[in-house]
Amino acid sequence: MDDETIVATPVWARAAVWTGGPAAGAGVGWALHELPGWLLRVPWLPLRGPLRLVDRLDEPAATFGALLLGAVAGLVLAGLIDRESLTVRLSRTEVTLTRPGTSRTVPRDAVAVAYPERDQLVLLGRTGRELAREPSHLDAGRLAAAFGPAWSARDPYAGSYHRWVPDRPDVPGEAAALFAARQRALDRGDGDDARELRDELARLGFVLRDEKKRQHFRRTDPVL
Repeated sequence: MDDETIVATPVWARAAVWTGGPAAGAGVGWALHELPGWLLRVPWLPLRGPLRLVDRLDEPAATFGALLLGAVAGLVLAGLIDRESLTVRLSRTEVTLTRPGTSRTVPRDAVAVAYPERDQLVLLGRTGRELAREPSHLDAGRLAAAFGPAWSARDPYAGSYHRWVPDRPDVPGEAAALFAARQRALDRGDGDDARELRDELARLGFVLRDEKKRQHFRRTDPVL
């Protein structure tokens, strides 16, 4: 088996998310449970009727319910945070990027550049095509040591991007439709749909960079 270099989110950090999230959520639930009684002391506050109903819930069920709902909300938040816990495995032949529920592997010799872009790790091929892009909060120094000469502190093509706007003459019809659909996904906050459409555009030879829900692109070779 090839020797592997592994760069991953520390186990203690992931454990802290899964334990701290529910604990914090339970604390917020308890605070919200105690809030109606305190708010009812403010004479000018509106919505006093609903607040009285909440304040009259039987104990200890009301407190237990608030703690339980808060803990469940904390678990959901912990799951969303943990989805971005990236593990990078580098062997002599492959680079594998793994997050809970997803994994992507590319040939090691196909990776010409690896670089961080805000909270993401990006891998580029020798023609500048994007091979992979994953959320990452990993230490840049550890990644630089793992990737070696392929590591770059910034996007080497940073000056080659153009902002997409509808009816650009240099964007063909099929790509324009995908750009428009992806813009709608970005506007409504649908990250999964935006990711799928990014992959579709990559196959047509477009590499994307988002800035405050604005799409920027550069051209490269399409995937045949």
